[in-house]
Amino acid sequence: MSERKLTIEKLAAFCKTRGFIYPSSEIYGGLGGIYDYGHYGYLLKENVKNAWMKSMIQMRDDVYALDSAIFMHPQTWVASGHVDSFDDPQVDCRSCKNRFRADHLLEEFGVEIDDKAPLVQLNEALDALRNEKKLLCPICKSSDLTEARKFSLMVKSNMGSPVDTLSEENVVYLRAETCQGIYLEYKNIVDSLHPKLPFGVAQIGKAFRNEIVARQFAFRTREFEQMEMEYFVRPEEMDVSYKSWQDLRWQYYLDYGIPEEAIRWHKHEKLAHYATEAYDIEYNFSSLNGFKEVEGIHARGNWDLTQHSKFSGAKMEFFDQQTNTKFLPHIMECCSGVGRAMLMFIDNAYTEEPVEGGESRIVLKIDKRLAPVKAAILPLMKKDGMSEKAKEIHNMLRKDLFTEYDEAGSLGKRYRRQDEIGTPYCVTIDYETFDDNAVTVRDRDTMLQERIKIDELKNYLSQKLYV
Repeated sequence: MSERKLTIEKLAAFCKTRGFIYPSSEIYGGLGGIYDYGHYGYLLKENVKNAWMKSMIQMRDDVYALDSAIFMHPQTWVASGHVDSFDDPQVDCRSCKNRFRADHLLEEFGVEIDDKAPLVQLNEALDALRNEKKLLCPICKSSDLTEARKFSLMVKSNMGSPVDTLSEENVVYLRAETCQGIYLEYKNIVDSLHPKLPFGVAQIGKAFRNEIVARQFAFRTREFEQMEMEYFVRPEEMDVSYKSWQDLRWQYYLDYGIPEEAIRWHKHEKLAHYATEAYDIEYNFSSLNGFKEVEGIHARGNWDLTQHSKFSGAKMEFFDQQTNTKFLPHIMECCSGVGRAMLMFIDNAYTEEPVEGGESRIVLKIDKRLAPVKAAILPLMKKDGMSEKAKEIHNMLRKDLFTEYDEAGSLGKRYRRQDEIGTPYCVTIDYETFDDNAVTVRDRDTMLQERIKIDELKNYLSQKLYV
C-alpha cells in the first residue's frame, strides 16, 4: 500500500532537499513569505504555466495572450478600490513583536468572524476574550495585545529622480493582482485585434501582497505568480458562459491527474462588491490538513470597466456589429496561483511505498507532462564505453525532451533519485546495448522494464509522455 500523508514540515523539507523550493535569503536568516524555486522547481513551475497557457490559448480561438507591466499608473489602484479597501485587520503583540491577523487570532479561540468585518466588530470579539483572560499571544503567551487596526496589503514603491522619490506624488504600487493590467489594455486589444464577443485575455505574471502573516509554506506568499484569464461576454450570455468555464476548469484538473474526490466547489455566500457569482475550486491538501482554494471562478459584471472608464475618461464600450449597439461587456474570471498549483500537484503525487527487500521509496507520481525531467539516461557502469554511449543517447534525446544524465552512485540509488523528482522513465545503457543496439527503459510508477531499440527510443518516449 502506498502512503500519501504529508505534513507541511515534511513537504517543505522534501521541496528543499530535492531542489524544488528554497527559503529565500536563507543565509541571512530568511525573508518571511518569500521563496526561491530551485532547478526542479523552476522546471515544474514552467511546465505548470505552459499547461495552463496551452489550455487557455493554444487550444482555443477566442483567448488572447498578454504580458502586462508590474508597475501601473497609481490611479489604477484607486479606481479598482485597492487603495481604500485592500487591507487586513492586524493585531500586534507588544511583548514579542509578532503580528497576527485578527480574524485568524479569533479562529484560534473558535470565534468565526469574516476578515472584512468592521473593526468595531472584530475589536468587540477581541475584548470579550480579553475580559475572560483568554486572549493570549500564540507565540509568547503574553496578554499584551493591541486592538485590531487596518493593515494595507498593497506594496508601495516609487518612481522619479533620486531627489523626489520620497514624495507621495511619486508613490506607485507593485501590482496586487494581474487582472488590472488586462482591464487597462482591454481597449488596445479591442482596437488592434478586433475580437468578437465573447473573447478572453490570459496572462501569467507576478503579483505582490504585504501579508501580515505569510504562512503555510509556499501556499501563501508575499510575492507570487498568478495565472489569470478575463473573459468578456454579452451581459445576457454570462450564465451560460460561467457554467461552461466551470465545467472546463474542473475537467482541467482531472485531466492532469487530480482525483475527482480530492477537489470540490466552494460557493462564496458573501460576495465582493463587484461580483454577481463566485465559486472556488478547492483541493484537499494532505499537507495542509484539508481543502484549500486553488482557483477562483468569478462573475465580475462590468464593474471593472466602469471604474476604469470613470477614472481615466477613456471610452470602454464595445461596439457590437451583430446588434449595432455599444455596451460594456461583463467579465468572467478564472484565476489561480502558480505556486499553489505546484504544491497541489506535489501534494497529490508524493507517495511513499514499500519495495522488494523490505525497503521503501519516495516517488513523485506526477502527470508525465508536468514532470521536470522526462527521462534520465543512466550508464550501468562508468567503464567499457557505457558512459560514452549513454552521453550519445542523452544528446540525441535532449533536442526534443528534457533529459538528465546521471552516472554517480549505484544504479538503485540513481533510480531512487529520479523517482523522487518525478522522472517518468529511466533509460539504462548496459553491456548488452553494444550487442543488440537496445536499452532498458524503466517506468517510474510500475518499475516495470522494457527493452527498446535505440533508433525507436525517441518515438517510444514521446508516445508514452504525450499521448
